[in-house]
Amino acid sequence: MSDSGIRPRHTAVTGIGVVAPNGLHADTYWKSVKEGASVLDRITREGCEHLPLRVAGEVRGFDASALIEETFLVQTDKFTHFALAAADAALQDAGLSSTAADSPYSVGVVTAAGSGGGEFGQRELQKLWGQGSRFVGPYQSIAWFYAASTGQISIRKGFKGPCGVVASDEAGGLDAVAHAAHAVQRGTDVVVVGAAEAPLAPYSGVCQLGYPELSTVEDPARAYRPFTSAACGFVPAEGGAVLIVEDLDRARRRAATVRATVAGHSATFTGASHWEQSREGLAHAIRGALDEAGCAPEEIDVVFADALGVPEADRAEALALADALGPHGTRVPVTAPKTGIGRSYCGAPLLDIAAAVQAMEHGQIPPTPNVFDVCHDIDLVTVTARPAELRTALVLSRGLMGSNSALVLRRGPGSAVQNDKENSHDH
Repeated sequence: MSDSGIRPRHTAVTGIGVVAPNGLHADTYWKSVKEGASVLDRITREGCEHLPLRVAGEVRGFDASALIEETFLVQTDKFTHFALAAADAALQDAGLSSTAADSPYSVGVVTAAGSGGGEFGQRELQKLWGQGSRFVGPYQSIAWFYAASTGQISIRKGFKGPCGVVASDEAGGLDAVAHAAHAVQRGTDVVVVGAAEAPLAPYSGVCQLGYPELSTVEDPARAYRPFTSAACGFVPAEGGAVLIVEDLDRARRRAATVRATVAGHSATFTGASHWEQSREGLAHAIRGALDEAGCAPEEIDVVFADALGVPEADRAEALALADALGPHGTRVPVTAPKTGIGRSYCGAPLLDIAAAVQAMEHGQIPPTPNVFDVCHDIDLVTVTARPAELRTALVLSRGLMGSNSALVLRRGPGSAVQNDKENSHDH
């Protein structure tokens, strides 16, 4: 109880929507992640053939026209199409609709973005230089913009609560969830929060070639192998995830399934490509997240790693775990499912959250695809999923420009593991 006598509000995760290279629904995504499947492959996008970037995680089979009204399709880039579809799925998973809210002002929207609408922007710029300014559409002014997904989700659903966009590198995905949780704690009932990226258009690909951390290996099985002696950078990907977070008491009153709770978060900044310095920054973020969660290091049951795939960065992350968690840092199971689908920038930590929540629900730690010969002092889960009772998960993310972020999640009471235990006690 606070000094004012008002009970503090806690943040529940009640809905998950996913659009990923290995699944267009949270359940199919989890099945693929649990099985350790790798869907990395050669890039097939027209215009990318000549680029040294050869391998990526493409979202295939996604039909935006079957999911989103034409009015919104023509105004938006693919990264917003992914976000709109994932938001719909998350709302459905949470048992919410735009009419179910107490008030349109009780629902907010927060997204994170790293690259914006590159495909839409490239198309309009080609019209500008090839045909003239009269052929450039009016939506060029908004479709490329980082805040487009936040704006279009809120407009489409009629949500008028506090809205925002977080731009803090890949780590912005975790920072956006923290931003949403703070909004709930301040009085907003529900926040739609997430991130989705579409960085595989030719223009976007050229922009990414400036990252020395980008992998240009041609073999999909060898292009993204963090924590190994063969680490050669990361593979980019499309997609992301959207969550529904809401006041825990409100979720219980409406009999929603509480899939997890957001327990703690912290963020730091250590500078672009200063991977050795990220050791201290990431460790500081981990400690801050644990402090906010009231969580001892030994309570962390699984770590979803940032797993950049750069030797210096991988070493810094392994050492940061040891620095922040003490002896537990070398014992706690660590996983990086993104090695099977690629790193979708701001969308990557949201997909890790989606995997972490389902891992806690099912009592299974998913493996790290394509990784076998671990050369760091961490307990990396490889090859097959590992059964474990998971109550608390730590999700880590770092950005190429120097942001570091850590998020602590706790298992919800509606997990399959918890229900199985309760059923066994009943009998």
